[in-house]
Amino acid sequence: MLTEKPLVASGVNQLDQLLGGLRIGDNVVWYDNAGSLAPVFYLNFIKISQSEKKSIIYINFDHSIKTLMERLGTLSDYDKLTILDCFTFGKGDGAEIFLKFYEEDESKKACKIITIDEPRNADHVTGAFYGLHKTMKGDVRFIFDSLTGMQELWGGEEQIQKFYSHSCPRLYELNTVAYWVVEKEAHSQRLKANINKIAQVAIELSLKRGKTFLSVIKAEKRNIEIFNESFCYWNKGLDINIDFEKRTQTQLDLGTRLKEIRSKRGFSQTELAKLIGVTSSTISQIESNQIYPSLPALIKIAETLSVKISSFFGELDTVSEQVVFSPSKATGIQFSNSAKGVINGKTLMPLELDSGVKACLINIPPKTSISSHFFIYKGDEVGYVLSGRLQFKLKNKMHTAKAGDLIYLTTEVPTQWRNPYTETAALLWLNIK
Repeated sequence: MLTEKPLVASGVNQLDQLLGGLRIGDNVVWYDNAGSLAPVFYLNFIKISQSEKKSIIYINFDHSIKTLMERLGTLSDYDKLTILDCFTFGKGDGAEIFLKFYEEDESKKACKIITIDEPRNADHVTGAFYGLHKTMKGDVRFIFDSLTGMQELWGGEEQIQKFYSHSCPRLYELNTVAYWVVEKEAHSQRLKANINKIAQVAIELSLKRGKTFLSVIKAEKRNIEIFNESFCYWNKGLDINIDFEKRTQTQLDLGTRLKEIRSKRGFSQTELAKLIGVTSSTISQIESNQIYPSLPALIKIAETLSVKISSFFGELDTVSEQVVFSPSKATGIQFSNSAKGVINGKTLMPLELDSGVKACLINIPPKTSISSHFFIYKGDEVGYVLSGRLQFKLKNKMHTAKAGDLIYLTTEVPTQWRNPYTETAALLWLNIK
């Protein structure tokens, strides 16, 4: 009979109350929407781990060692803390200014710093921290700062997916507790969905109108009822206070609604900004409720996203009561980069409809080839070939589908679509949540 793994403190009492505590084996993903919110949480985790005399491995990709030492402060004066420096010969490119740190006398610091000379080699990095783990006893604590930094250095999401999907189960079996920092907007929906699927705990941190918020989006085997509910929190130094009384939904949460609609339409912040005639920073500030758009700008945004202005304020009109939809309600599709301008299509249901299915009509012209899937999507997908023929590559194998054939995709997506024939191929495509 399986026994429940022991509880572990996060170092933030109110977070432990919210989650029911961490457990040995947990992989905890921190989605940092602002890029600067996660440190106070992993610093508290380092602090509590030190008080319990636990070994800690900090894998650093994003910060110079000097900067990291300043961030850690007195926490670096701990002989069971080992830092794997993947920055100096990674993003730092072995520059003299970063190597200078090692020329100075750092003997006053009790922590160990190991320089990784080949941080662009994922296997080399993995071998380094697993080899180090073998020398340690008990439930070792890991901090991965950050998956986003690893992706920038390793050259893409495929490598990150491979690394993460192998490392998390192994760390779980080794009875570690691992914190993973991720910049949410820097990754595709599909990768984030796979990350969430494997992790035991996933927490989102965001910044809105100068206030910070925390939301638990996954907590495996916890009997809690606060998933996806945001709580305002604030910190002074390492002291964190989470407000359980006040909910974050303000009377006017236009930013969240805009982000939801933009994501459904498949636009990035940069793409929407170009169409509106503003900077991507402006869109980011609107979505985080730091600023509100002018009425002319809001009208322009609504026109670009093919929705009514009322959609930004939560009004769905009577669309949820409809069962028949006119073709006049169909809007254009925002395809993946390789498919833009090559194929065409439209959604067959209004964007405002909160449905578990997104229905699209996609046309692939003759003599056309695209080097990726149509969408970045995390759910099951079903395609019905209405007319014509086409080919697609899945797991390095080419498949051919003709009129009347059904295509069903789950976790894998095609890496190529081709229509080498003389007739346009038409697909009815369903994305299923």
